[in-house]
Amino acid sequence: LGFIAGFTGEALNDAVTQSGINSDFIRLKSGVTRINVKLKSDTETEINAQGPIITQGDIDSLYKKLEKLNAGDVLVLAGSVPNSLPSDIYEKIIEKLQGKNIKFVVDATCKLLLNVLKFNPYLVKPNKSELEEIAGRELNDNESIISEARKLKKSGAKNVLVSLGADGAILVDENDNVHIKSALGGKPVNTVGAGDSMVAGFIAYCDEGYEKALQMSLACGGATATSEGFAKKDDILKL
Repeated sequence: LGFIAGFTGEALNDAVTQSGINSDFIRLKSGVTRINVKLKSDTETEINAQGPIITQGDIDSLYKKLEKLNAGDVLVLAGSVPNSLPSDIYEKIIEKLQGKNIKFVVDATCKLLLNVLKFNPYLVKPNKSELEEIAGRELNDNESIISEARKLKKSGAKNVLVSLGADGAILVDENDNVHIKSALGGKPVNTVGAGDSMVAGFIAYCDEGYEKALQMSLACGGATATSEGFAKKDDILKL
């Protein structure tokens, strides 16, 4: 929801509704939704704001909403954890929902990702630099990337999708089959949300097989990267 991050209250409701997104937000009493700034030049610079204060009561409200999830639902845990939340919030969420046959998808960095592997998430999606941080070394070829992805599988992840930016992606699926595909789309216009779009594409098509899921994942990511905002369905299908 990065494109509506600047809205609060009723304005946020209106923006979400106009975008065709069903939402059920938890309203916070103190602070506003953070606004992150991306500066684009020869390199990309991020300026990330602090965000609102999140109380234990707010966390409890989130837990209550998550209890509504049922078998076959997908829960995506993505991004960094603000310092007003427990650092192990992802672990606590997954632990509370164990036994409900929910597919957990985790798109987070280093410790956040590593600490949830014991819960056997359905999918983890590190990018190459994040995988290098986990590995503690540079990964300069597909073989080294696949080797580190398999280590994440051995630690508990069912499927490991490694995004490689302009070089495409590598998927090591739950059957230990390796899928390698090139990037789709032309010259990037705006990479914000491209990784999130990849996750969405994979989830939307995972029931049609991992080859198809990876293809659509790259189509979604590529279409967003070559769009000013989030990609439209027609742009994705065209790729």
